[in-house]
Amino acid sequence: MRIGYKLASEGFGPKEIIRQAVRAEEVGFDFVEMSDHFHPWLDVQGHSSFTWTVFGAIAARTDRVGLVTGVTCPTVRYHPAIIAQAAATLAIISDGRFTLGVGAGERLNEHVVGQGFPSVRGRHERLREALEIIRLLWQGGYQSYEGKHLHLEDAQVFDLPDQPPVIAVAASGPASVAIATELGDGLFATEPEPDLVQTYQRGGGSGPRYAEVPMAWAPDEQQAVEAAWQTSRWAVTGWKVMSELPNPVNFDAASRTVTQDDIRQQFAVGPDPDVHVAAVRKYADAGFDHLVLQNAGPDPDGFLDFYRDTLADRLRALG
Repeated sequence: MRIGYKLASEGFGPKEIIRQAVRAEEVGFDFVEMSDHFHPWLDVQGHSSFTWTVFGAIAARTDRVGLVTGVTCPTVRYHPAIIAQAAATLAIISDGRFTLGVGAGERLNEHVVGQGFPSVRGRHERLREALEIIRLLWQGGYQSYEGKHLHLEDAQVFDLPDQPPVIAVAASGPASVAIATELGDGLFATEPEPDLVQTYQRGGGSGPRYAEVPMAWAPDEQQAVEAAWQTSRWAVTGWKVMSELPNPVNFDAASRTVTQDDIRQQFAVGPDPDVHVAAVRKYADAGFDHLVLQNAGPDPDGFLDFYRDTLADRLRALG
């Protein structure tokens, strides 16, 4: 069992994110995971720094902790050749600690380049082509590719690591699990759904299985609920909403009916370690073995201390 810490790049500026990553290593987390966004989910969050720059700084400031994108979309805002180059560079400077988490993307981040946002089927087709291009470039030498949506012309990534990064593919159903099985090295999910893991393994997938566990720590339960409601109520809207809305103002409107009781149902909240262990156990029982603690509470350092002093040993025992 590997335990990770979610770096909330939408909620904190880049220097604070780097500081939290260093502290996460100090308190014993195995890896840190960071989303790759252009916009925050809500304006109140107020941040969205460039993940690849921040991860480079984290790699230089840490020695042991793994680095995971959770997740990047290599098809619209980026070309997969750029992601192949960025991931290869980060793998080198982190001495092999980097895992490339990829997904089909959200309109929130991808529409900004003015090329629209594809249908679900179109997103999956593009993700397949992107992974083929990334794999091709990681073979070395000059490469070209002619796909239905994506193209590559006489491109070579000159700085390649000795071993290519693990690619973990975000999945929410059979179509995306198939991509993870065929073109990825691991699985990435946000729900404790055993069917995702079972489908992945039946298809021959044997790599790491990442999942994010929503929680909000604070010394007082109500304080934790209020903090999570203020910054993270968008998470209650569900993936079909989360993938389609274009801007933070839209998520604010879509989440106005979310109540604090909804937060209590979806997040492990408050100071009781039993509540947080029970939340993590659902994901462990579903078959996930790389669990990311996604704290929406108001005090990141308090949560990091809580993990070190109270949660770490109990969570590892779940494995």
